[in-house]
Amino acid sequence: MQKNDNRAYLFIAPFVIVFLTFNIYPILLTFYYSVTNYTGMGGIENADFIGLDNYRRLIQDDFFFTAFFNTIRIWGMNFALQLGIAMLLALLFTDIRLKLKGVNTFRALFFLPNIITIASVALLFSILLDWNFGSLNQMLLSLGVISRPINWLNNPTYAQSWVALIGAWMWFGNTFIILMAGISGIPTDFYEAAFIDGANWWDSFTKITIPQLKPILLYVFITSIIGGLQIFDLPMLLTDGRGAPRGALNTMVLYLYNQGFSFANFGYSAAIAYGLFLITVVFSAITFKSMYRGQVKVKKGGTK
Repeated sequence: MQKNDNRAYLFIAPFVIVFLTFNIYPILLTFYYSVTNYTGMGGIENADFIGLDNYRRLIQDDFFFTAFFNTIRIWGMNFALQLGIAMLLALLFTDIRLKLKGVNTFRALFFLPNIITIASVALLFSILLDWNFGSLNQMLLSLGVISRPINWLNNPTYAQSWVALIGAWMWFGNTFIILMAGISGIPTDFYEAAFIDGANWWDSFTKITIPQLKPILLYVFITSIIGGLQIFDLPMLLTDGRGAPRGALNTMVLYLYNQGFSFANFGYSAAIAYGLFLITVVFSAITFKSMYRGQVKVKKGGTK
């Protein structure tokens, strides 16, 4: 009888130790914080256990719900722009009739904003959008489009729109590459047969491209939801870090950050983190179920 060779565990031990230390332990510790009144001062042993009080406070917190709707608005505008631009470009560069050249060059150019650090992007747009000396206002004034400078980052609607636009500019290249890979994997025979049958561009897009791209679109939706609900860096760096103007850029993660590090309320910020996790799971599940609802109905109604 062959004995098990336990030396294999030595090879996976480094990964297991790192995973438990930097992934599982923080998750469990955060949950423990969420049921205490820990303020970050002293050791965790100084915190008092308060049960679910932080979670009760969370579901009654108007500031949290304001931050939630701010996040949804910013993410919604971001994702609509990002997906629309990426899909349009992916369709153009994969169209068998157009046969556009320089795909690799454009792919690199579109992806370039994605590798620029957020701090650099925030600094760049802070200069461009400056009220008195910003390049955007100076250009619009010289063209006669506006009669006086616009304080872009002091208006709630403008501020949210600019954060969404910057996010779309940074991430549409990544989405473009993913969609382009998915469209390239669709057999060209489908489109050629559709053209022979007299299908127009819209018919090919809705009856061939979208159904074939459903797994790719699901991935894009889920990753975008996870990333969008965690938006923090741009709102933090573009204004005062507290959600200005008038709380319009106070996203859920920014609210979490300020509760913990500005107001020394680590217990409540930990509860916000778990609330954010639950919201992300719910949104992801709704997206998954809605995209595959039709297929599930067909399978349930089909015959064996």
